[in-house]
Amino acid sequence: MPRLASLLLCLLVALPAFAERKQTFGELDVHYSVFNSSFLQPDIAAAAGLTRSKTGGVVNVAALKGGKGVPAQVSGQIKNLLGQTSTLSFKQVLESGAVYYLAEFPLREREILTFSLSVQVGDSAPHSFTFNQEVFPDE
Repeated sequence: MPRLASLLLCLLVALPAFAERKQTFGELDVHYSVFNSSFLQPDIAAAAGLTRSKTGGVVNVAALKGGKGVPAQVSGQIKNLLGQTSTLSFKQVLESGAVYYLAEFPLREREILTFSLSVQVGDSAPHSFTFNQEVFPDE
């Protein structure tokens, strides 16, 4: 399990190829990234409860206050250029003090998707944001 935390931390911080991004809401930083599930090692994917697939994507979200991960309610949806939407179902991953939220989605073809996410920490108001990401199945 420590390998899972290390991998997810790397995905959030060190790999710009996965298009890691950040939104700041006051003292809350929300880090997020999108990547193909086939990039994960089999044991890491299994430990996180993810399915490795050439036609699967993963959204990774972490909420941080003061540089430390905090539990949150994370929800969202994706929309393609035709306006078709799909709901993202996030699951929480707790590992060595780190808190991550992961959701899987299908990658049918090369396309640009709009991700709409909402993150709520405790009783505070939810923070919503959108971003576009080009995705494509792994060949």
